[in-house]
Amino acid sequence: MVKKICGIGAGYVGGPTMAVIALNCPSIEVAVVDISHSRISAWNSDKLPIYEPGLEQIIQQCRGKNLHFSTDVEKHVYEADIIFVNVNTPTKTGGRGAGKAADLTYWESAARMIADVSRSNKIVVEKSTVPVRTAEVIEKILVHNSNGKVEYQILSNPEFLSEGTSIQDLLNPDRVLIGGNDSLKGQEAIQKLKAIYANWVPEDRIITTNVWSAELSKLADNAFLAQRISSINAMSALCESTGADISQVSCVLSKNTKLGSRYLNASVGFGGSCFQKDILNLVYICECNGLVEVANYWKEVIKVNDYQKSRFVKKVITSMFNTVSGKKIAVLGFSFKKDTSDTRKTPAIDVCKGLLADNACLSIYDPRVSEEQIRRDLSMNEIPWENSIMAEAMRFDGTKQVSVYEDVYEATKDAHGICVLTEWDEFKEIDYQRVFESMEKPAFVFDGRNVLDVDKLREIGFIVYSIGKPLKQWQSC
Repeated sequence: MVKKICGIGAGYVGGPTMAVIALNCPSIEVAVVDISHSRISAWNSDKLPIYEPGLEQIIQQCRGKNLHFSTDVEKHVYEADIIFVNVNTPTKTGGRGAGKAADLTYWESAARMIADVSRSNKIVVEKSTVPVRTAEVIEKILVHNSNGKVEYQILSNPEFLSEGTSIQDLLNPDRVLIGGNDSLKGQEAIQKLKAIYANWVPEDRIITTNVWSAELSKLADNAFLAQRISSINAMSALCESTGADISQVSCVLSKNTKLGSRYLNASVGFGGSCFQKDILNLVYICECNGLVEVANYWKEVIKVNDYQKSRFVKKVITSMFNTVSGKKIAVLGFSFKKDTSDTRKTPAIDVCKGLLADNACLSIYDPRVSEEQIRRDLSMNEIPWENSIMAEAMRFDGTKQVSVYEDVYEATKDAHGICVLTEWDEFKEIDYQRVFESMEKPAFVFDGRNVLDVDKLREIGFIVYSIGKPLKQWQSC
């Protein structure tokens, strides 16, 4: 019987996942551990380190009862029956596979710590997104450091969360995937983890596979979703060249029951911590297995995403008389999607850097992202994953030309143009007549998320560009 669970890593996956388990399994003690004192302090405070709708209510209900946040990592690992490892697996920045392969440094460190402190049998669960056959590596580390006194079962239980809806994704998942080995003890471990999820997830939504299928399924899942976004964004470019309307095309595609309606909204590009990282990892695995053509196929998904961001920057500059030098551009939205404060790989970074490289002056407003985070993101110079067409912009640090505002009307005052880069609902409710009157003329709006009423904006007097839309819209789907 499982009495104690420990989740290593208190980030966007670990915190919410462990909280939802605690909520639905009141008889199980759940501990979330991390070596970061500031992060754990935030989880124990009234201001959580991450924003997710519904998360705060669950934390308030469970914290101090059967949900605990602690920096005493070794104590809780020692006591746990099941250990969820939720640590980061970033892309390697140096050495073999740099720019593509997953860096498993944090995972290896966690495994060695587990082996050092464990005195009873453990189920170790891969919650992080990892390369195929990582479980094999982790098992070797655990077994060779246990002196035969502790038995470990390694399970793959990848998360399928969308930031902004992660709590709902956890409470009502479309599927839970558990991968383990075919041995008797491996199957017993699968059943123990399955029994935990069965407290709130219907049994027909809990899928069991072997470990390798589970590990690869997570990479494949993100790759397919990113591919879908790049596909609709590629179509948006064609729409602009032909006079078609991407919203109408998307509407037609969504009626095809074989395709469905999700991930068909054209935008300035995809972001987040997973899509690019996981595709690059997939590319590296394909290359290592001699599957060059398959690797090149998946590379194109990222190339189209880079192209979409670059195309948006070019449209802003060319529309504003081929220069934005010295012009104030208001950027509305910096997180990679609405209802999250996460800025990892957000398209806003590359778009902002592209505008700054042309000497624009940016005024940025986001309802959830702090000024400190925005400046940190814009000052980082990442190594391009390949010959990225955004490479020059990515290396550019123009934070001196950046102002961050807490009020949208201050951010847009005296601006020459507005770029909407996140689909926050509040951007639909802005008084654009008031905004127009405070801006320099002609006043431009570049809607990178297709969330604004273009006709209304044009009636006010704005010159409007929307992704994949013709200059004059005369019909809607």
